[in-house]
Amino acid sequence: MTPSLPEHLRAWEEEYREKGRLWKGAPPPMPDLPTGSQVLELGCGNGKTFSAILRRPWQATALDISREAIRLCRKQAPSSARLLTADACNLPFRDAVFDAVFAFHVMGHLPEQDRRRMASEAARVLRSGGRLFFLGFGRDDMRSRKGDPVEECTFRRGRGILTHYFTEEEVIGLFEGLRPVSLRTDVRTTRIRGRDYLRSEVTAVFVR
Repeated sequence: MTPSLPEHLRAWEEEYREKGRLWKGAPPPMPDLPTGSQVLELGCGNGKTFSAILRRPWQATALDISREAIRLCRKQAPSSARLLTADACNLPFRDAVFDAVFAFHVMGHLPEQDRRRMASEAARVLRSGGRLFFLGFGRDDMRSRKGDPVEECTFRRGRGILTHYFTEEEVIGLFEGLRPVSLRTDVRTTRIRGRDYLRSEVTAVFVR
């Protein structure tokens, strides 16, 4: 564990250390990118999405703030996979080096100031014409407003993990330096123990 990390980030190390693979099931659909594209995933966790990225003919890199998450991700990735423990709010890459950046359910686990820093860093490392793929929970999600309020529509639960619930307008504002090419909120019903609940996700694609 890294004591210098803020509480909401240390919480992830504890979650992965105790529970192992937190994210299972099918990964989100992958976009159609040219062979050889340089691709970066922010907040890869235990590798649910990264495993799907690795099946595509791209040059992929992934990072996470949690050392334990990276250890778990390496277990299901080839030895040649480029994985590193790093802060996505301060990316260790030069400007304009990636053709695509994936930010799936990572920015929503940060306070507003850090969400903006991560969005700025993601835009910085994109090449001209590069694309950013975003996923985050929407305001109507079943877990919205559950836990201790930290900021507007941001709540602390469990060990101290933060979750923010987005509007489409907010996502546009986060990536004001990029041009949106698609933006939608997907709402579906999921049944848990005989009761129906709403899941809501904001999905967006931006281009630099």
